[in-house]
Amino acid sequence: MQSDLEISIVIPVFNEVESVPVLLDRIVKSMQDSQINYEIILIDDGSDDGTLQEALNKMASIENLSVVSLKRNFGQTIALSAGFRVARGRFIITLDGDLQNDPADIPILYDKIKEGYDLVLGWRKNRKDGRLLRIIPSVVANWMIRKLAGSDIKDNGCALRAIKKDILKKLPLYSEMHRLLPTIIKLAGGRIAQIEVRHHPRKYGKSKYGISRAYKVLLDMIAIKLVISRANYPLFGFGGWAFLFLTGFLVTSLMGSSAYFRNPDQFPMVIAIGTSMIFIVLAFILVFVGFVADLVYRTGDLKIFDIIYGIGKNVSKD
Repeated sequence: MQSDLEISIVIPVFNEVESVPVLLDRIVKSMQDSQINYEIILIDDGSDDGTLQEALNKMASIENLSVVSLKRNFGQTIALSAGFRVARGRFIITLDGDLQNDPADIPILYDKIKEGYDLVLGWRKNRKDGRLLRIIPSVVANWMIRKLAGSDIKDNGCALRAIKKDILKKLPLYSEMHRLLPTIIKLAGGRIAQIEVRHHPRKYGKSKYGISRAYKVLLDMIAIKLVISRANYPLFGFGGWAFLFLTGFLVTSLMGSSAYFRNPDQFPMVIAIGTSMIFIVLAFILVFVGFVADLVYRTGDLKIFDIIYGIGKNVSKD
């Protein structure tokens, strides 16, 4: 039986003992006058500062609050994936647990995605973060992602976003992949809206963001770009290079044989054989790598091209 829940608000947290109770109260307050049927799913990502207990305490006063506890700190992507698995809402809205996202923007995102969009992104136009460690790396990363993907997404890193649950079922989540969901959906031809949202300075605790996340996001983006661009080529594009080296092997073998029969005393046989062997070995390696890449793609979970095709077929459905 299909759930009549409209929204699942999914919040991954790690060591946010002071922020969690305030955040939950603000979410309830922001949704009081909305008449929206919703649930709150808080995922404790292995906190060791009492965050989990604070969340459990809130379950007594917030009936539609569920708490998922992970045994250790797995990272934001895995925590979000755990929340998505238990979410029952038609739409999923995510936000961070550090009070920098404003719960008052949740109804705004919901109203926007109901217009038929597949994803509505928050845009932190006026960020309240440290410029050196947060804003500048974010600007650089967003610029590089836009160049690699050819998209116009202004803020890939904003945690405040609304997405259709049906689309999330088709997408794999690993590493820092949750930050690239907008880019994947954009490449799929999905309908995306970007709206300006409020952003507040961190009041409690310490930021968990580091420069390591930036390079992980860029590596994931390059991997997705390569898979998407090569998925339809024979042997993932390695076949063309293999054919080129095979041609080199045939050419050098014929030229070497011809030169040897014309003047066997002066022909450097070792060089000719060595060059031919290099070409044929490189061709064999490329064919093998292409075969393995194609096998992993066809049998593995990360069938990006098929995922994108599936989203593209369903973007017009509500």
